[in-house]
Amino acid sequence: MGFGEKMLNQFSRTELLLGKEAMERLKESRVAVFGIGGVGGYVCEALVRSGVGSFDLVDDDKVCLTNLNRQIIATRKTVGRYKTEVMKKRILEINPEADVRIHKCFFLPETAEQFSFEEYDYVVDAVDTVTAKIELVLKAQEKNVPIISCMGAGNKLDGSRFQVADIYKTKVCPLAKVMRRELKKRGVKKLKVVYSEETPVRPIDDMASSCRTNCICPPGAVHKCTERRDIPGSTSFVPAIAGLLIAGEVIKDLAGKNN
Repeated sequence: MGFGEKMLNQFSRTELLLGKEAMERLKESRVAVFGIGGVGGYVCEALVRSGVGSFDLVDDDKVCLTNLNRQIIATRKTVGRYKTEVMKKRILEINPEADVRIHKCFFLPETAEQFSFEEYDYVVDAVDTVTAKIELVLKAQEKNVPIISCMGAGNKLDGSRFQVADIYKTKVCPLAKVMRRELKKRGVKKLKVVYSEETPVRPIDDMASSCRTNCICPPGAVHKCTERRDIPGSTSFVPAIAGLLIAGEVIKDLAGKNN
């Protein structure tokens, strides 16, 4: 190796933009991703490719055939397998040195004490329910851990309408409206979110009816899509855009590049 040259590695292109010290910080960081679905999967993908060294993956779902339209871990080979296990394998295939812990459960107020928030350098909220989102925010802020939450990504078609903002500066998004109200009640002063100002599209049909009569979930599956009151429409690109925006904020915050 000649004078002035250095050894290249899989993160060299990122280091050109962030610098060596920032890459070391990313390597030493542990990020907890709650919800490994259409949004959360792309968050994990971007984080590991950016050099984040440690992960906690939290989800109790298994890959379903209907996930193939948007979830990066969903293939014909992974249908029926736990999402956390599939994501862990994918992370380690990208970076074998990553430390990945999986939690096969849904985050709820009843399960919140199972998680050591003080060990996390960043928390990503990519879960679906308001109750879980609120509890995540409260736990993270109690332990002074940075958190970013994804607002509604379902029933959307225009990925260009997503943006990063404080929860109290959001508009249009129905989920953000509920979160604003509930967080204000609990005295939460701020929360970084990714949200869309696109008015949600009304689904053409109610998919739940066909799911109830023609379920394609693996036999014995405990959590089925039919348990949800509404099943939103989705595309391959909208959840991905939301997830990549979230990952970008996490990386820049951990690397000290956000103002």
